[in-house]
Amino acid sequence: MFVTKALARLTMCAGLIALPSAIPTKAYAQQTVTVGSTEIGGTVVSAAGPEAGVWVIAETTDLPTKFARIVVTDDSGRYLVPDLPTANYSVWVRGYGLVDSAKLTAKPGQLLNHTAVAAPNEAAAAHYYPAIYWYAMMKIPPASEFGGKSNIPEKLTQNDWLKQMKNIGCIGCHQIGQESTRTIPAAFGKFDSGEDAWMRRVQSGQSGEQMTNQLAGNFGGAPFKYLGDWTDRIAKGELPKAKPPRPQGVERNIVITSWEWSTPDKYLHDLISSDRRNPTVNAYGPLYGSPEYSTDNMPILDPKTNKVSFFKMPVADPEMPESLGPGHAASVKPLEPSAYWGEEKLWDTRANNHNSMFDKKGRLWLAATVRGMDNPAFCKQGSDHPSAKVFPLEKSARQVAMLDPKTMKYSFIDTCFATHHPQFGYDANDTLWLSGTGPVAGWVNTRMFDETGDAAKSQGWSPFVLDTNGNGKRDDYVEPNAPLDPGKDKRIVPGSGPYAVMPSPVDGSIWYTVGVFGGPPAFLRFDPATGLSEVFNVPAPAFGIRGGDIDKNGVVWASLSSGHLGSFDRHKCKGPLNGPNATGNHCPEGWTIYQYPGPGFEGIGENSAESSYYTWVDQHNTFGLGENIPMSTANLGDGFVALKDGKMITIRIPYPLSFYAKGFDGRIDDPNAGWKGRGLWSTNGDRTPWLKEGGKGSRPRAVHIQFRPDPLAN
Repeated sequence: MFVTKALARLTMCAGLIALPSAIPTKAYAQQTVTVGSTEIGGTVVSAAGPEAGVWVIAETTDLPTKFARIVVTDDSGRYLVPDLPTANYSVWVRGYGLVDSAKLTAKPGQLLNHTAVAAPNEAAAAHYYPAIYWYAMMKIPPASEFGGKSNIPEKLTQNDWLKQMKNIGCIGCHQIGQESTRTIPAAFGKFDSGEDAWMRRVQSGQSGEQMTNQLAGNFGGAPFKYLGDWTDRIAKGELPKAKPPRPQGVERNIVITSWEWSTPDKYLHDLISSDRRNPTVNAYGPLYGSPEYSTDNMPILDPKTNKVSFFKMPVADPEMPESLGPGHAASVKPLEPSAYWGEEKLWDTRANNHNSMFDKKGRLWLAATVRGMDNPAFCKQGSDHPSAKVFPLEKSARQVAMLDPKTMKYSFIDTCFATHHPQFGYDANDTLWLSGTGPVAGWVNTRMFDETGDAAKSQGWSPFVLDTNGNGKRDDYVEPNAPLDPGKDKRIVPGSGPYAVMPSPVDGSIWYTVGVFGGPPAFLRFDPATGLSEVFNVPAPAFGIRGGDIDKNGVVWASLSSGHLGSFDRHKCKGPLNGPNATGNHCPEGWTIYQYPGPGFEGIGENSAESSYYTWVDQHNTFGLGENIPMSTANLGDGFVALKDGKMITIRIPYPLSFYAKGFDGRIDDPNAGWKGRGLWSTNGDRTPWLKEGGKGSRPRAVHIQFRPDPLAN
């Protein structure tokens, strides 16, 4: 179970004293809440008086899937849970400095007052802290231990270490620091040290091979000492030094709705709700999940009926091997048994849908596998395909598919380049641009595909070429490992290749985050009109990059491994954007960085341990904070952060504990319905949903996050 026995006893005791007689009657007399027929509202007080900035959670199992709605109390401890479907609800209070209150039963239309219970000690209070408060207790090797001066491999830097311990390594798949990861499962047995326990832990399951190769191979086994020390200290009773603040100001205006979907043994990478260019597409419509390596069964949530259905994604070759094993980030079988599932094989996908995107017609375009890795002949050397003549491609691990929700017809678009994240451009051809394409920019002309059905004719790709001779056009080029030639351009392979993809609404250029897993982290710009690229490296003191997006002005934003939200504005560049010196470090003035909230690791200066996976820009005010607001996943902070007027606004999902998203988007269901007609959509994207609150048997949840004018708006 997620909740420890000690905490369960504390919660039971709290429930025994959470009786109406314990409520200060004076506080109730001073505060009133008007409750409508579809609402539950009231006041939350404790022995100290009204409790401001705490969450009230209303959950039911009476609907087709488990449903919860969460709000925050105002300055006077008042709350209002709006627009609840008819059902019986368990309602309770959760907040920092408290333990969960007794669960009371209510129906919409009731006034329901609560007694909040102060945590009896610091350990009970810390149980509810976001993971970052626990993870910041991790010790980081000092700079003096790098460069061959310890058992850390000589080639690694402290920044490499931090990237591995943050959004490029473990936290790229899991929230580290929540209860299930800051403790060692008893099912693993007894160990002489926490270091030994972690060596065993990372071998578990179908990602065991990948985790072990990274920590024991690339990092020489050195991280196990620090991971073990961390969990050993926690087991002995050490607690976080910092404490989280309760929601303040506009953070109290949040309304969170969640639905269980998928199954307990599968995870979801992401979901999609609308077309990011036209966020009224699919208004009030179903949400579509992307299950990545876990399964071919795509969950579909209808938020109007609270029903979940599944669509099994096919592949063009049903005899193809599973999309697991060499060339993938998951193995066919578990390396070692899981503490939760034993030797059971959980993941069995072929379609391997990583992400999806709506087009303006309401169709779903998927980065999904349609066949085995070997490319068809038209992709390879000797083909007459225009792109293959320039740069032939031999293999691709994932391609493109399209699902029409009106007919549920599923079409295959066999691409020569691999795919990862899809995004539509702003051109007349509705070009679909993809990341995960390795050494090339890759695209699908969806208008041509609609007209011809010819996947080969409808796609193209191009190598990344810098205009190092400075003449403004693409010429013959030297290869990546060759020195610059004054008369030629320079082809580059941008580290581990394109990760996020961001078509510009301003000038039609295509931006990527690159160098995520290897090579210099940077933004890369590709111009489809000229075929030329530009690269802009992340400047110190920032480091590392992962997911990113672009705003309406053409400024690009990204989650940085250094615990920052980074932005880059090409218009701020003072020097030439081409020529022999324009190779990555030529425009540090274009960058601005903003530190994420939350505590940082000790001994490495001012920092945040936040390890954001992805950044998205709300171009169209789908949430309610305004247009062009950059927002990031707060992967150790149980939710998201938004940057408005230079300040970070925290959006926490307090239940179930350890919410972790890999992406999100916004939708406007009704532009005339005020706050109720818009909101953000996301899903818990941790690869191991059984590690969150509820333990084994809990399911991934889809969440709808809305922003109302005040905490009592209905």
